[in-house]
Amino acid sequence: MSTTLQNDLLIRAAFSQQTERPPVWMMRQAGRFMKEYWDIKNKYSFLEMCKTPEIAADVTMLPVDLLGIDAAILFSDILVTAEAMGGDLSFEQGVGPRFF
Repeated sequence: MSTTLQNDLLIRAAFSQQTERPPVWMMRQAGRFMKEYWDIKNKYSFLEMCKTPEIAADVTMLPVDLLGIDAAILFSDILVTAEAMGGDLSFEQGVGPRFF
């Protein structure tokens, strides 16, 4: 099965192939300045945003679509990995992440 990518600049660069320019990518936090991000953030908890694929994809794509960049890191948090290994993770308003 063959897939044609619309923008493979980042992938080509990752494989050390020559590209016409360096790729531009954003970290997951990049959309925090956007009203659209806060509209989503006000509907869902941080962990819901991380654990719901459709919401994580929407939040990830906000700055990509707005700025026309080449790629973005999927919206998540490093602490969800520790939670997946059996820890108890919560985010408390005004406190931040708590891991038990």
